Amino acid sequence: MTARPSSPSSELTGRMLLVAVVSAVSGGLYGYDTGIISGALLQIAPEFGLGDTAKSLVTASILLGAVIGALGCSALSERIGRRRTLLLIAVVFVIGALGAALAPSAVLLAVARLVLGFAVGGATQTAPMYVAELAPSALRGRLVLCFQVAIGVGIVVSTLVGATESIDWRWSIGATAVVAAIMLGALLGLPESPRWLVSQDRDDEARAVLERVRPSGRDVEPELGEIESTEEAERAASTRGWRGLRAAWVRPALIVGCGVAIFTQLSGIEMIIYYAPTILVDNGFTDAQSLDVSVALGVTYLVMMLIGLAIIDRVGRRRLTLIMVPGTAVALFALGLVFILGDGGPGSIPLIITCLIVFMVFNAGGLQLMGWLTGSEIYPLGVRSAGTSVQAACLWGSNLLISTTVLAMINGIGVGATMWVYAGFNVLAWIFVWYRMPELTGRSLEQIEGALHDGRFTPKEIDAAPRAG
Repeated sequence: MTARPSSPSSELTGRMLLVAVVSAVSGGLYGYDTGIISGALLQIAPEFGLGDTAKSLVTASILLGAVIGALGCSALSERIGRRRTLLLIAVVFVIGALGAALAPSAVLLAVARLVLGFAVGGATQTAPMYVAELAPSALRGRLVLCFQVAIGVGIVVSTLVGATESIDWRWSIGATAVVAAIMLGALLGLPESPRWLVSQDRDDEARAVLERVRPSGRDVEPELGEIESTEEAERAASTRGWRGLRAAWVRPALIVGCGVAIFTQLSGIEMIIYYAPTILVDNGFTDAQSLDVSVALGVTYLVMMLIGLAIIDRVGRRRLTLIMVPGTAVALFALGLVFILGDGGPGSIPLIITCLIVFMVFNAGGLQLMGWLTGSEIYPLGVRSAGTSVQAACLWGSNLLISTTVLAMINGIGVGATMWVYAGFNVLAWIFVWYRMPELTGRSLEQIEGALHDGRFTPKEIDAAPRAG
């Protein structure tokens, strides 16, 4: 039989799809576990007699755990592999969910959510990288974004569960243990990352993995050879691990990755997801109306994730972001104007809802797609674990900072002015992407690394280079 050409294929194999779906489950757990607490607090607070400070601690503990998990799983994924790290993360998800569901006090609940946060942060560091290292370049964006879509699914499910107000909080939190156990079982049958295997001098195993996840009969030797050549070059340059992030040629990737991660949070997404019900109730909405708006925002988030999944590899990462970010800024500016001119009263309800939905359309369909996708593909193999770890920690750290300061900002300068501040952050995000973020669509991980090494990791210079295939 004549081997097929070795150029990257857009043909999706069943094994590769399974890798993406199983990894995406961890994204669904992340979306659900971070979102479910807003509704569950309505039951938890009276049961444990929580005040505002205690509520904040219970809510924020998962974010602190996520920072720890994002940083800690870097060494794990480098030492024991991406797949086995995800297996460990699934086990931690089970332990954290059961611990939270059975917690007899608010302190132990916060500790259990800290454990859950470790799994959440570890998943965001490891799962997108695992998929990216297995995926063909022509499909990498869509397959990695399955993780992002699953986050949207988790958020929608959590808002629906919260809106029912009829499911006991222990059951709603503990149910994720079952999903995590299913994820654990499915991971047992999945392969390790071929790029990690090459880094461990297990080239024959890497070849076998590529043959399993690529279309039958495809010649994987050129792809394997490219991975091996890149690994040899990194060893010669001693660009490895955390120390390698200090290399001058790696720095542009770190700046882009961490910058995008921080701007995904400064764009206002967490402010809206966490505090939209509070803001709405304080400005004339009923509890039922605010919960309905939260569900609508969650559904919009998911729909835009699905649209992004379908078009990302055709439109391009950079182009899509530059198109969508201005819409986010305008929506927040208009929302601020409504609160300043109309005081956000009952007569402004239709305008407020419209602005929130428009915000979610442009934000979820643009910048939010890039938070985990860029981290999975821009870092050189030798520092990929450390790079994705730092990027995830930047995202979770900025999330933690925003979630603990938004209400204070609103109390200090008002809702309208706060929305304008976040609109300004979106303007800065657009400028950052325009000047710093290259177009990575259609390029193999090795081509991206080559552009970094050659000093061509800029929007203008990388566009002049040929794409994979």
